[in-house]
Amino acid sequence: MAVMPLLAAANVYDVNGDGSVTATDVTAIYNYMLNGDMTYYANSDVDGDGHVTSIDVTVLYEVLLNGISVPERLVGGDISMISRYEERGAIYKDRNGNTISNILPYFGEQGWNAMRVRLFVNPENATSVEKEEGVIQDLNYVKALGKRIKDAGYALVLDLHYSDSWADPGKQTVPAAWKGKNAAEMAAAVKAHTQDVLQALKDAGVDVAWVQVGNEVTNGMLWDSGKVAGTNPGQFVSYFHAGYDAVKAVYPRAQVILHLDNGWKLDTLNWFLTLMKGKGLTYDILGLSLYPSYWENGAFPDWEPKVQQFVSNLGPLHDAYGKPVMLVEFGMPASRPDQAKAALEYLFDNTRDKDYFLGIFYWEPEAEHDRCGYDYGAFSGGKPTAALEAFGD
Repeated sequence: MAVMPLLAAANVYDVNGDGSVTATDVTAIYNYMLNGDMTYYANSDVDGDGHVTSIDVTVLYEVLLNGISVPERLVGGDISMISRYEERGAIYKDRNGNTISNILPYFGEQGWNAMRVRLFVNPENATSVEKEEGVIQDLNYVKALGKRIKDAGYALVLDLHYSDSWADPGKQTVPAAWKGKNAAEMAAAVKAHTQDVLQALKDAGVDVAWVQVGNEVTNGMLWDSGKVAGTNPGQFVSYFHAGYDAVKAVYPRAQVILHLDNGWKLDTLNWFLTLMKGKGLTYDILGLSLYPSYWENGAFPDWEPKVQQFVSNLGPLHDAYGKPVMLVEFGMPASRPDQAKAALEYLFDNTRDKDYFLGIFYWEPEAEHDRCGYDYGAFSGGKPTAALEAFGD
């Protein structure tokens, strides 16, 4: 299995979006600076300082002259709990049983180049049960982990839960501090919160390349006003756009992800995306979740039907909505590591020719049932399972 280059739009040096980094990208910046040509202005701030200047030209020349490499297709995991597990004494080992002193570089040795981390509005308001489940990521937690991720050389996807606890298709509870707000006030709260946390991360030296505005928002977010049902989008579009605008205000080069669950359910995806297309929803990347073997009816179902359907959905989704696609959450039972490896290998092998497919993130690979009760991680007895082998083949 070989990873593929990222879609050109995700490469910050490809100013004119032609799929490669050449002197024509320098020309595109010069055309703005000298002639006021706005064609590629939005992509011209390659150093991310919020301005288009001769410094951006210099950066591009360095890329061309020194052969600075661009990221490969994203492969990584959501490691939102790693700091908590380490605080509680978790010990990680390699496949031979040798203790790993720092788990982040080890993931890089497995071929990973990106990490995903969630952020809640105020997890202090979560119940004790929810906190034990993993609702602990406040701004200070994410600042520290985000800095570790940057220092270890990974790109970062930030997953914003607009709630004090889990936000998913079954619940999108308004944060306690936002209760009672009308639609305009709620949109303002989304924008202010998003801009504040991103600015705080930026000030702390954390690089954020991708931002999820909401988590698994197939049924909307910030219920009830932002709930999506049937042909009624509620206030979802307004709330999402408030988050989108805030992301671009702080990290102009960051890509905004629209995250939906059950990436194998094409009818549901088409319902939501068609509705949102008609309402003019703006986003950069379609993010999907895929858990193909969740326990049901007393057994773990075979992974193949849902994984195969997911892959089959990618082309129609890209053709219909024109967005690159990222698998931002994937999980398989830790007790079936060989099947997890096979499922991942199928995904990698069957997306190799799809340049609009941006990559795969394993959800909470650092988890173990004995440590936290979560059954879909990629470690057992402190050692990585065969699932992680698929990333480095």
